[in-house]
Amino acid sequence: MSVETVDTLVVGAGQAGIALCEHLGQHGIPHLVLEKNRIAEAWRTSRWDALVTNGPVWHDRFPNLLFKGNAPDEFVGKDRVADYIEEYAQMVSAPVRTGVEVKQATRLDTGAGFRVQTSDGVIHAKRIVAATGAFQHPVIPPIVPEDAEVEQLHSAQYRNPDQLADGAVLIVGAGSSGAQIADELNQAGRKVLLSVGPHDRPPRRYRGRDFVWWLGVLGLWDMAAPAPGTEHVTIAVSGADGGHTMDFRRLAGEGVTLVGLTKSFSEGVLSFADDVVSNVSAGDANYHAMLDAADAYVKAMGLDLPEDPGARDAWPEPACLTEPLESVDLAKEGITTIIWATGFRQDFSWLKVDAFDEKGAPIHQRGVSKEHGIYFLGLPWQSRRGSTFLWGVWHDAKFVADQIAIQRAYEDYEGEAAIVRRAAE
Repeated sequence: MSVETVDTLVVGAGQAGIALCEHLGQHGIPHLVLEKNRIAEAWRTSRWDALVTNGPVWHDRFPNLLFKGNAPDEFVGKDRVADYIEEYAQMVSAPVRTGVEVKQATRLDTGAGFRVQTSDGVIHAKRIVAATGAFQHPVIPPIVPEDAEVEQLHSAQYRNPDQLADGAVLIVGAGSSGAQIADELNQAGRKVLLSVGPHDRPPRRYRGRDFVWWLGVLGLWDMAAPAPGTEHVTIAVSGADGGHTMDFRRLAGEGVTLVGLTKSFSEGVLSFADDVVSNVSAGDANYHAMLDAADAYVKAMGLDLPEDPGARDAWPEPACLTEPLESVDLAKEGITTIIWATGFRQDFSWLKVDAFDEKGAPIHQRGVSKEHGIYFLGLPWQSRRGSTFLWGVWHDAKFVADQIAIQRAYEDYEGEAAIVRRAAE
């Protein structure tokens, strides 16, 4: 039986894989994208019903396609984002084969390429781009036993308040997902406790500009690497209800009980670290640092942007910060559900090559693996802070496609002049 062959096999048809198709196509590189579900599946089935983008669509998009029918400052829903990615796939004629799962990829005995076992047969590929993204497997820390008398689910499994059993809800994790779900449940009349860890907390808008604009002009989107110790610090921001600053003191004032990091569980009692005050205060400091940087930029550039003194007004100190809870008895507090907004882990176990460190993380330089013929796309901080956003992954995809094109040019060696010409194109 004949084996299908392809120059470049892309695994994953999310925003990373689709962005790469545009650049590979421009280089004339034959490629195929395999997707085990549908294009942009995670946007459709791994997000809650009311989720909207955290940035306005003038910014959070691919450079070559507007969100047609949406206002530039609009925060659109998850299904609209999925439709947009499908529109882009059609625009760039992405060769996507859906419903095909990659089971395993190993280097061929000859060394020239890889044998890829899929749910639909075997493919030989000269190169593989793992574009499976940053949000593959939900992580729930092993703190509360599965047989405890409380329902536990990850934020990726949460859909809406009606999905949950009656009773109070503890949300663990105060990044964008945890904070927004806490806000939604509180507005739905639920009793909510929110376990707050370290986070950044930018203003939604300041002096007439969205925070994504401020990060851009201040050069923060293009930071090449995170500051030491901040690699996994989450960001609390929301585009819900037209977009608003995520202020934890506001949430507390509206009824949410803030607690520290969730630490341990014993005999129905959850214990928290003594850090809720310091975590909220650090988030406030991050917020004010952004305001200060914005003011300095306005002054330095002589911009005519309106003053915004109200942005520095503080909500009253809530009781949960003046007298923090050390623990809660789930039954006594009526807590029937724990939602773990605790992130995801990547899984490259299907890729049987020497391209990972001892923790299973890819070893790469801007997506180019140390293993010849292997590339990665869609990783957090792949080249910059914005790498997991639509526009950021588009730029990373261009770099990866350019590197593949350069390698192909060297492989087509026909003399020094030919190499220099092709590699420079």
